[in-house]
Amino acid sequence: MDITLIIKSVMGLSAILGFLVFLLVWPSKKKKKQKYAKVSSKPKDDVLDPMDLPSLLLVIKNKKTSSEELKKALDFVIRYHGKIHKKLGVRTHPDFDTYMDILFTICRHPNTNKDIIVDFDTQLEKLNPQYVKEINDTIAKGLNSRGFLGS
Repeated sequence: MDITLIIKSVMGLSAILGFLVFLLVWPSKKKKKQKYAKVSSKPKDDVLDPMDLPSLLLVIKNKKTSSEELKKALDFVIRYHGKIHKKLGVRTHPDFDTYMDILFTICRHPNTNKDIIVDFDTQLEKLNPQYVKEINDTIAKGLNSRGFLGS
């Protein structure tokens, strides 16, 4: 065989291979942009849909959560998870520990305010009259744990 024929064949096959790789890569970039466009078109309010309690607890425990997001997460807790199981005799139900954690966390959260704490407290007490004393004790412990600034 002639060496020029081999070189021309290799060059032709390289060009064809390069073109096919280009066709393979080019449409996938377009698909990724469409996927990202769909995701970014969601409104921000859908971030906090009614979720399970552990997911809402993660939002509440995040120190960077704004006051509005904190209020919205607490509203979802009251609306969908506000009813605590009945007491087991004198003892509280083990699920109450989660609500104690929420109460303690919102008292110590940097973006909380008195309205958020009082609203959550009163709504939780309305739904769970058996736990009024425990809720008040937890709120007091949470507020006392904040400490005082200055002397």
